[in-house]
Amino acid sequence: MPTVARWWSSRTDPQRIDLYTRSSYYTTLVFLPALLLFAVVPDWAPTSPWAALPLAAGALVTTAACLLLTRRGFQGRDHDRGTRPDRPSLAVAVVAGLVTVVAALMVTAEGPAPSAPWVVALLGAAILLALSVTVPTRPLMAGAAAAGVLAGAVALVDGSPPVAAVVVAVSIGVALAAFVAAFRFSVWILDVVLEMERTRGVQAQLAVAEERLRFARDLHDVMGRNLSVIAVKSQLAAELVRRGRDGAVEELVDISRVAEESLREVRDVVRGYRGSDLPGELAGARSVLRAAGVEVTVRGEDAAVTLPGPVQTALGWVVRESVTNVLRHSRATSCAVELSATAGTAELRVVNDGVAPAAEDWGNGLTGLAERLAATGGQLAAGPDGDRFVLTATVPVGVRV
Repeated sequence: MPTVARWWSSRTDPQRIDLYTRSSYYTTLVFLPALLLFAVVPDWAPTSPWAALPLAAGALVTTAACLLLTRRGFQGRDHDRGTRPDRPSLAVAVVAGLVTVVAALMVTAEGPAPSAPWVVALLGAAILLALSVTVPTRPLMAGAAAAGVLAGAVALVDGSPPVAAVVVAVSIGVALAAFVAAFRFSVWILDVVLEMERTRGVQAQLAVAEERLRFARDLHDVMGRNLSVIAVKSQLAAELVRRGRDGAVEELVDISRVAEESLREVRDVVRGYRGSDLPGELAGARSVLRAAGVEVTVRGEDAAVTLPGPVQTALGWVVRESVTNVLRHSRATSCAVELSATAGTAELRVVNDGVAPAAEDWGNGLTGLAERLAATGGQLAAGPDGDRFVLTATVPVGVRV
């Protein structure tokens, strides 16, 4: 018993519902021969000891065909092979069911036998039950009505009065409709639960993909500029050493500082807490570009301090990526950075005179930057304008991220 309890507790809720639904189908069908026996016994009057063999054989074959029909229906749902019932199993179940009805009429007493119509009802319930795994509700209701009519016809042929036959037909039809609808509802619940489970799995995959995208974007933005700074300052230090001039030590100390800052920022990216300070980014842009020999003009630094924190973070990423692109993808000799804040909108404009040959194509950096701004309600525009490359970013001042 503890083993069964442990096995059950190891299952997820959707797996438990799936197991309960399937076991309900199989258990109900397995009891069909016994239920047929109980239905026929009150009117049992065989003329030969072998007369019961067709009845037993028909009941067993019908049960086996219905079990196979149910099993293949569940297998089709599991493997997304459609919702059509297995036709060979259905044909065997119908033929065997009709044989069983005839056999039941043969072993019952002369005159009206109440058990005969209920044999039809039990066999119809078994077949409709097996079909309910794959067939929609409306055809099942039509099948229940047809089984009720057949049961009424059997009662009429067996000698029941017409009124009694109609009552039997309506009663059995309603009972079968309610019975099959209940099982069909169980299958619908199972479908909903499994679909929710699949949706939860897709959401988890999307969350992982989004986190990977965030990490890749942040790592590119953080390391792109810093590595460009290290490369520029390393070249400058090497040139100073080659010419025997002072200042190489200061450049090397700066390289060490940038490397330590990069290490700290990468750790912040991994934790997901990194922000970008706009005044600091503007000052860093001026320092880095001047070190690379680019003439820099920065306007609007005073407005940067007055902007809300989320807006500074968004535009700080723009400054960082713009400087990285100037250092890595252009041969600019001058660069102008202009920040302006109007009613409800902050705009950052970066212009340089080093248009790259493929300036119209956006790389990973600009694509990631556009995604960042779009998440805050902002917009990014970047491209060549004559002999200059212009990048413009706008962010609503009231943005909250």
